[in-house]
Amino acid sequence: MPDSEICRMSAAQLAQKIRAKQLSPTEVIDAVLTRMDQLEPTIHAFCTPTPELARAEAMRIEQAIAKGEEVGPLAGVPVGIKDLVCTEGIKTVSGSFAYENFVPDEDDVVVERLKAADAIIIGKTNVPEFGYSGAGHNPVFPTTCNPWNVERTSGGSSAGSAAAVASGMAPFAIASDGGGSVRIPAAHCGIVGMKASMGRVPLYPGTKDERYPGVSSWESIEHIGPNARTVEDAALMLSVIGSGPDARDRHSLPGPEFDWNTCFKDTNLKGLRVAYSADWGYAAVDPEVRRIVGDAVKVFESELGCHVEQAHPGFDDPYAGFWGLVAAESDLAGMRRMTAEFGDRMTPHLVDFINNDWSAEDLTNAVVTRKAVNNKMWRFMQNYDFLLTPTLAVPPFALHTQGPEKIDGRIGPPFAWLAFTFPFNMTGQPAATVPAGFTEDGLPVGLQIAGGHLADPMVLRAAAAFEAARPWADKWPPLDALLK
Repeated sequence: MPDSEICRMSAAQLAQKIRAKQLSPTEVIDAVLTRMDQLEPTIHAFCTPTPELARAEAMRIEQAIAKGEEVGPLAGVPVGIKDLVCTEGIKTVSGSFAYENFVPDEDDVVVERLKAADAIIIGKTNVPEFGYSGAGHNPVFPTTCNPWNVERTSGGSSAGSAAAVASGMAPFAIASDGGGSVRIPAAHCGIVGMKASMGRVPLYPGTKDERYPGVSSWESIEHIGPNARTVEDAALMLSVIGSGPDARDRHSLPGPEFDWNTCFKDTNLKGLRVAYSADWGYAAVDPEVRRIVGDAVKVFESELGCHVEQAHPGFDDPYAGFWGLVAAESDLAGMRRMTAEFGDRMTPHLVDFINNDWSAEDLTNAVVTRKAVNNKMWRFMQNYDFLLTPTLAVPPFALHTQGPEKIDGRIGPPFAWLAFTFPFNMTGQPAATVPAGFTEDGLPVGLQIAGGHLADPMVLRAAAAFEAARPWADKWPPLDALLK
């Protein structure tokens, strides 16, 4: 089978064909590694590729299948792992010179679970330094580029994960989301990203080192989830990594009361109540994004039979409160020691954030703001089955910036373009992004679908229904010139 055909298959298709012995794990791994060799000099999705480990694991699984031994549900399926997620024996640099040679001595829970399912790790995917950005550049590695236009950002902080999936180097990849970082790059790269309800996917350990412990573990707002090409693949990964609690995460939930792999298959949404907020009532939104997402929302009413109402939850802009939570969840003492040693080689806005004179009031105000957002949101969601918004306020922008200074004529703070993502980290609600359409320049725009408390199946159902109405899996970035 041609490599190009293998690389365009979904994770679900690959798992089925490998199990049926229609494809071998080594054939699949060779195909994606060849594509990686072709695309990586331009895309830079992987900061630490692991081809030798991947080939060895593919051979092990292939031999197990040949012997008739039991293998896991993801046997032979390639997966990228975000470089903020610990991998035993594989460097986890987190985009920082402070961690340039850090090799964890244990796997993150999600990595343990993927390995147990016999998925094959093909490398670590690139991130901004410690994930404190929605863009995809860091001081250590080449900048990740958007496969749809290599002069634009792929988003962040799961920059490489989304770029790898969008370009066919991996059918899916692990991403993490402290303020939108599963959804941001997925939207910018035209794929699916799902942040399940807080606690569905256990978190441990995050980046850790005896010098600077706890750097990236934003315990009360962070989630780990899939970047994938299809809703089915996102659910497939969640069925493995979101399979139940882990004692190492005190917030982790009991096993789901539903089956991730089937809960989305009822795509009949007729009569459901849907809220659409185009701007939260206060956010600046690029006019082209507003138009594209508005057209996508019409599909839910005209074709899927939903009752759509334009409405806002009514909370005030929680931007300052969100960053206060990030500060409270960061090891500022350890990170300040880091800036004293490495500051001249660190990302400037991160150094400024770490060394900001955070007051007790800043941090307690952040907690109060989260409570206010959550109370507005749960009351609002009592009236609706799910909520639609743009995923991001802008299309993909130029490399090496933190975001546009001006949106629709309004000047705002550097990360104002993330207005729609981080509130759901504050509430812990499930939220996914799916491709809504493309700008006139051919750049992807995402539609965000959010559910009520623990309503993960509803989010997946709505995403699958929209996918069926407006399929996107056959849309690929213009990469032919790089695939030689």
